[in-house]
Amino acid sequence: MAEKTAKLATFEWEGQDKRGAKVKGQSQATNAAAVKAELRRQGIAPKKVQKKSQLFAKTGKKITPGDIAVFARQMATMMDSGVPLVQAFEIIGRGHENPRMQDLILGIKADVEGGTALSEALGKYPQYFDRLFCNLVTAGEQAGVLDTLLDKIATYKEKTESIKKKIKKALFYPTAVIVVALIVTMILLIWVVPQFESLFQGFGADLPAFTRMVLNLSAIVQSYWWAIIGIVVGFVAGFSQAKKRSAAFRQALDRLALKLPVIGVILNKAAYARFGRTLSTMFAAGVPLVEALESVAGATGNSVYEKAVMQMREQVSSGQQLQVAMRLSNLFPNMMVQMVAIGEESGSLDSMLGKVADFYEEEVDNAVDSLSSLLEPLIMAILGVLVGGLVIAMYLPIFKLGSVV
Repeated sequence: MAEKTAKLATFEWEGQDKRGAKVKGQSQATNAAAVKAELRRQGIAPKKVQKKSQLFAKTGKKITPGDIAVFARQMATMMDSGVPLVQAFEIIGRGHENPRMQDLILGIKADVEGGTALSEALGKYPQYFDRLFCNLVTAGEQAGVLDTLLDKIATYKEKTESIKKKIKKALFYPTAVIVVALIVTMILLIWVVPQFESLFQGFGADLPAFTRMVLNLSAIVQSYWWAIIGIVVGFVAGFSQAKKRSAAFRQALDRLALKLPVIGVILNKAAYARFGRTLSTMFAAGVPLVEALESVAGATGNSVYEKAVMQMREQVSSGQQLQVAMRLSNLFPNMMVQMVAIGEESGSLDSMLGKVADFYEEEVDNAVDSLSSLLEPLIMAILGVLVGGLVIAMYLPIFKLGSVV
């Protein structure tokens, strides 16, 4: 456990190889002693090992899952073209625009060049290469079909990232518009409404109830804006921490999200697609079904499905068919269960799961487009109620005064 949490650092080293030639390079390890031990294992006598200075170190943007997907595709293309593994790392690493990604790739290259298996080298960076990625690479190395497996990994990563982007697209637009609407409302309440209030004081007549309500709301916002901001920030921070620390809270949120109208349909279909794509990729790579299901659970993107898949794994390990375990979970649609049943009976489970994944990925795409069309009038209605309501409240006294005159 300590080895997983130990922070890796970059060390610069110089030494002599077996022929007496001077060599130098960089390695990532937890300390200098580990670097020296690794160099001696490679037949290099270390002369100088020091931690790389971070004062003038290159900075770059954060490494994203999208970067890893592109890296997997580049490696698959290089290997399929017959480029040696170490040379492929060198070409991709030196040519990468992001310094952080460049350091990551060259660090892996140094490990592989030193005799470490690729899966083991990738396993040193669990924040970028998950268990599923490493398992597939291990299967490829053991079967001697690393180029084929890298292509499957690249396809898998591209498909899963595509689904994530579609879901984010579905959620971002309405959220952004509502936030902007709330900000505009706050600005109106703090700076615009008080101008009308000073005008109304000279009317010498009772104001409409709706107008009085808005003026009172404006007074509260002006007096306690700091408290409102504090409550919002505190709520967001508390919500984030509760989601991060409490598995029960996280599962309750995921369960609620799956039941939301429209959004829940998209999230369910995305979980079906991820389940099918992940299991198809791993099963085609020769990973045993029970072991594959453990990786699939974490790839579904929802704790409700994760828990169900782990229960399915226990049932399959005790001799139950996958189709029966899926049906007992009450989470998967009948069409998907039937496709899996056909795949199990015909011995083409990976192919059937791939077709299921293709179908639901297209369904997610269509659902996102439909959601965008559906939300546009709803968002306009919300904007109309918030902003239009304030405008009407301010002009009601003027209309009333005009009718009296």
